[in-house]
Amino acid sequence: MATMMRKTEVLRAYRQLLKATRQTFAGDSQMLKASAIEVRHKFEDNKHISSPSDIDRLLDEAREASHFVSTMIVQAKLNDRGGYEVKPSKDHDGATLEIPSEEILKKAPPVTKCS
Repeated sequence: MATMMRKTEVLRAYRQLLKATRQTFAGDSQMLKASAIEVRHKFEDNKHISSPSDIDRLLDEAREASHFVSTMIVQAKLNDRGGYEVKPSKDHDGATLEIPSEEILKKAPPVTKCS
């Protein structure tokens, strides 16, 4: 019974993290795909874990990741004028804005406009 409840808890954490990435990266197919692959990879890497304390720690990390993705990441969108706009939602209340440095921007892959 406890094992079944634990599996349900893990599945819930997995779904919550995927939901957070889908909401945060809506409209960005590249990030949606990459984040789904990364989330799945992390859960697959830890499927052999059986220690209750390790499972609790991993579940806490998954919940923290969901919260972080939902509240600390905002997707900038290319506007008609060629600039980027950031529209934080009510979930981002209290978050701080960190503007990437020129060095980070130079390393970033080129941005393609999605229709």
